[in-house]
Amino acid sequence: MRDQISPDRSRLLVIGNGMAGMRTVEEVLKRDPQRYCVTVIGAEPHVNYNRILLSPVLAGEKSFDEIVINSRDWYDANGIELIAGDAAIVLDPAQKQVTTASGRVVSYDKLLLATGSNPFILPVPGKELPGVCAFRDMSDVDTMLSAAQRYRDAVVIGGGLLGLEAANGLAAQGMKVSVIHLMETLMERQLDPAAAGLLADDLTQRGIDIITGAVTEALIGADRVQAVRLKDGRQIPADLVVMAAGIRPNMALAQASGLACNRGVIVDDGLCTSDPSIYAVGECTEHNGQMVGLVAPIWDQAKVCADHLTGKTASAYRPIQPPTRLKVTGIDMLSVGQFNGGEGCEDIILRDGSRGVYKRLVLKDDILVGAVLYGDAKDGGWYVDLLDKATPLGDLRDTVIFGPGLTASGASDSGLADLPDETEICGCNGVCKGTILAAIADKGLTTLKEVKVTTKAAASCGSCSSKVEGLLALALGGEYEAKTVESVCGCTDHSHEFVRAAIRDQHLKSIPQVMKTLDWRTPGGCASCRPALNFYLLCAWPGEYQDDSRSRFINERAHANIQKDGTFSVIPRMWGGVTTSGELRAIADVVDKYEIPSVKVTGGQRIDLLGVKKEDLLGVWADLNAAGMVSGHGYGKALRTVKTCVGSEWCRFGTQDSTGMGIKLERMTWGSWHPHKVKLAVSGCPRNCAEASIKDFGVIAVDSGWELLIGGNAGIALRGCDFLVKVTTEEEVLEYCAAFLQLYREEARYLERTAPWVERVGLAYVKSRLLDDEEARRALASRFAYAQSFAQIDPWAERVGGVDANEFKPMLVEA
Repeated sequence: MRDQISPDRSRLLVIGNGMAGMRTVEEVLKRDPQRYCVTVIGAEPHVNYNRILLSPVLAGEKSFDEIVINSRDWYDANGIELIAGDAAIVLDPAQKQVTTASGRVVSYDKLLLATGSNPFILPVPGKELPGVCAFRDMSDVDTMLSAAQRYRDAVVIGGGLLGLEAANGLAAQGMKVSVIHLMETLMERQLDPAAAGLLADDLTQRGIDIITGAVTEALIGADRVQAVRLKDGRQIPADLVVMAAGIRPNMALAQASGLACNRGVIVDDGLCTSDPSIYAVGECTEHNGQMVGLVAPIWDQAKVCADHLTGKTASAYRPIQPPTRLKVTGIDMLSVGQFNGGEGCEDIILRDGSRGVYKRLVLKDDILVGAVLYGDAKDGGWYVDLLDKATPLGDLRDTVIFGPGLTASGASDSGLADLPDETEICGCNGVCKGTILAAIADKGLTTLKEVKVTTKAAASCGSCSSKVEGLLALALGGEYEAKTVESVCGCTDHSHEFVRAAIRDQHLKSIPQVMKTLDWRTPGGCASCRPALNFYLLCAWPGEYQDDSRSRFINERAHANIQKDGTFSVIPRMWGGVTTSGELRAIADVVDKYEIPSVKVTGGQRIDLLGVKKEDLLGVWADLNAAGMVSGHGYGKALRTVKTCVGSEWCRFGTQDSTGMGIKLERMTWGSWHPHKVKLAVSGCPRNCAEASIKDFGVIAVDSGWELLIGGNAGIALRGCDFLVKVTTEEEVLEYCAAFLQLYREEARYLERTAPWVERVGLAYVKSRLLDDEEARRALASRFAYAQSFAQIDPWAERVGGVDANEFKPMLVEA
């Protein structure tokens, strides 16, 4: 593409291939795509990526490819020359040339400095030791991920935004993490002591050790760092030390070239430096004595700079007070403005300790000047808008703490319809409500993904996704609602929720009764609705409703997985992945006796017998039953497996008996039918060898108990679990598991796995049912136990003892 560009164009050289520089280039292209021939020099060997999302990459929630902003194809399509992995080392403003580390010389007409910042490395002995790194770029993430595979102990120095995100990511990778912070409370620049205390509690529950009021004196080690010594004499074991104690503008190149610098590269209101041919944006800049470190003001800088580079307007950069959010899954917080108050200020505070919710609004002369929200920050955009307006609250003062859109009952909804069009929805990208609604209307957008691509709303940290989806619903009205209401099938217009409520409320206890009462269009139903109704009845009336095998999928009717050649797969259950020599001999004998062609160890720690002939199924089941083995339900919309690691019984890293816990969970849950397949896992330490963080219900052992996770799955659409709660006893693990599974059984749609169900109803809703109401949680667990008293009958043993003559006739419901 580059050789097609006219040589008459001016040359724009960008030093820095990060978010600030490339956002400015995007804005330039929007205004005048033919104005410049663009060259970009980047020190990193990558295309432009979203540095905000390094934390999810470290935590294993995203891959690098998922955080790429501009692909190679984008550079090529826009005629941009990218010089990657070759840092600029000399800037000569007089000759208008830049020299790279490889010796390459690039000329320019206009230059944009976007060199970002450098991490502040504490000047303590041992800082050069291997195993010490910062947390600023993908190289640092690679270093940390590599260490997590080999070592156990990590120390993060710094309890601010970056430090806590690094600590959370390392903990998610299985390391034992300690955070050392100089001040007495975490994130003291963003949170008041009360909110900081709640944050510390949440992180502690995740197994992260928080040490505040601590001064780092030295890093100890010979060939590699081994410990961090504090001023009070304590030594914290450390195979990895992450310095996250602050950043400094990267202005070395500018200083050496003679540009005016102070704490950063000095720029005017148009982002121009002391050289009229050189502009600067991002963390390397200083404007009116102020530095920038958050993305929202940097985006504003990019727009103003692009205006001046293209000569479109004479706009002026005016710093804003962007809100701060912590990018740690399961922690919802926001702070903005004068959240700590001051002279002449007053507070309005809401605190709900049981839910971990804290809100503090700071007012001065009846005007909102600051806010800190913890545990429930969904109304953060509304508060930011109120703060920006700086007008007296008046009558709103009485209800402002509860958020916008109060209903008659006093409960708060999203209030999106009442927000003015200039309300900022996406703080990262500075996208307001009006912009999103206009894009939906003008371009016919109907999905969140389309809105992200078109407006960039929700395209960075993603915390505003629910609001964007709310605006889609607001804009599309009934059409959008029709898309979100999913009827059971074409035989009826009724939703899954309506049908389930009717079964319960009208005491409907058979499929024909349901169809007659609810005016089913198709007599007898179809292959979609019959299995759903069969499950809904089974769940609503355990012990009363008789399972209808004709309304099962073929695998569930045959109690084995049919294969592409017409043979079957048989998987016996192995409790928690544990087996015995007797079980293995029984399996080997069955394989030989029935000439089973393939035997495979599954990912769920069991043995799969593949290629069993239909006529041999009963014999295989009988022989395995004789050895004490039962069906593993590898074919069913049911509890499949409980994966475990060896835990504290054998592993030197293990903190709890994960194998024993897994066996107890499987003994409690086996035989349970669900809307879809369900998988559990128990890991004996935060290293998470059992992959509990991508299971429907995961348990991770920590020194002081167990962390419970929900709503994960692998497969095509990978979803990491959400953190639910930390408990201290095995009895609590069993109770929460039973309650969660019963809530899922009672409220999810048939064929909806826990991951999309949790996303659809919201994590807050699930927590409200399981955490906020102890009596309700125990009732759910009790209903699960009651249902299990009828469900835990081995189907193999049933068929061996009394074969249904119709069992292997042609099935109504095909796979």
